[in-house]
Amino acid sequence: MSHSAKPSYGLIGLGTMGSNLALNIAEKGNSIAVFNRTIKRADEFHTEAGDLASMVVPTTSLEEFVNAIERPRNIILMVPAGPVVDQQMDVLRPLLEADDLIIDAGNAHFEDTNRRAEMAASVGELFLGIGVSGGEEGARYGPSIMGGGDQSAWQRVEPVLQAISAKYEGMPCATWMGEGGAGHFVKMVHNGIEYADMQMIAEVYGLMRDGLGMEAGKIAPVFNGWNEGPLKSYLIEISGNVAGATDPKTGAPVLDIILDSAGQKGTGRWTAIEALKLASPVSVIDAAVAARNLSSRLEERQAGETLFGASPTPIPADSLLNKMMENALLAGKIACYAQGFAMLSAASKNYGWSLPMPQIAEVWREGCIIRSTMLNDMAQALSDDAELNLMLAPFFADILKDTHDSLRQLVATAISHGHSVPALATAVAYFDTMRTSRGTANMIQGQRDFFGAHSFGRLDAQGAHHGPWGMG
Repeated sequence: MSHSAKPSYGLIGLGTMGSNLALNIAEKGNSIAVFNRTIKRADEFHTEAGDLASMVVPTTSLEEFVNAIERPRNIILMVPAGPVVDQQMDVLRPLLEADDLIIDAGNAHFEDTNRRAEMAASVGELFLGIGVSGGEEGARYGPSIMGGGDQSAWQRVEPVLQAISAKYEGMPCATWMGEGGAGHFVKMVHNGIEYADMQMIAEVYGLMRDGLGMEAGKIAPVFNGWNEGPLKSYLIEISGNVAGATDPKTGAPVLDIILDSAGQKGTGRWTAIEALKLASPVSVIDAAVAARNLSSRLEERQAGETLFGASPTPIPADSLLNKMMENALLAGKIACYAQGFAMLSAASKNYGWSLPMPQIAEVWREGCIIRSTMLNDMAQALSDDAELNLMLAPFFADILKDTHDSLRQLVATAISHGHSVPALATAVAYFDTMRTSRGTANMIQGQRDFFGAHSFGRLDAQGAHHGPWGMG
């Protein structure tokens, strides 16, 4: 295609994700104009595009960029989340015309997307905020796409977004989630679940390494085996690859030379904060976020080991059988995903989004980081009853009946030998809470009434009541 045929799409921000997304769009038969704040980057990208270069129109100014796109324009922003997005929209706005569409495909906070969508609607502009998951490879070859904003705007670009998305048995993993920031909210919860999934895998890895004394090369086949069963997923697959990799510099297992201080970009923390606001507990995600934060406190942890002695001690091999660890991860995963989907349901009601719960599970089946075989069964369970906690859905309830004892035994064994398993332990607590019809909050209500006269409900009468605390 020659540059004389104007593209309908433009992309600003040629970092790793933006570059790969642009190549994906071009490869699907759509010419695309590109611009980057570092001007020479657009020409470099055009050269790097190779066989796809004829589909790429590099530009050296925003004016040239906008003029290079056929009306109505569809402009994708792949710039850092936060104020940069607003700044980019501000300088673009005077150059655009009616029916031009701005699409923020970055990692924005959903409240920022809500604000931008409301502002756009108030002045008659079109705006979408879409969550894109799958990392560098997903952006290039097929991400999971979660759309939010004006539905008619989504419908306009849906064919292209579905074309570039991942496919599950031929079905595009790209869906409109709702108005405003719905798409970015769903992506945020996805990332929170990702944090928890990764943490639970890391905890089981730690038990194999420190509890059973297994070398990384012996751990890799365990993960590889689990990836052939009900735990089959992208994260289990890459855990096996990571465990089996050798450092070319030292010849040692890569895992053995990696500093145990985990980074984060904040989306897990966002999930935990929003869950608190919605009164929808995601305790497994909370534990995973806390674990990442604690991982960075290297000096404090070293001081603690000096003061109290090394924590993990060996565990008898028969106390942590392969099947027990596999079942424990399976039960923990169900608890975590149940919390995540319950949070999505709460947000749907709170923000008036009508989030398509089964479709969320379907969109996550391919392309994204938490893709797994289990999501297909979750989609079916949510189709049967979108409001039901996934732990109570018949399919997953049957699995939990068979696996929760393994989770409990693993956590008990880990704790008794000094191994930190915060996410898995929290999953046990959540499961036990959710199967206890009479818990202990009656004591809390008694305390609240005692010191603050907050009242309490009675089992044998309606209305608000007070205790006899002041009767002397």
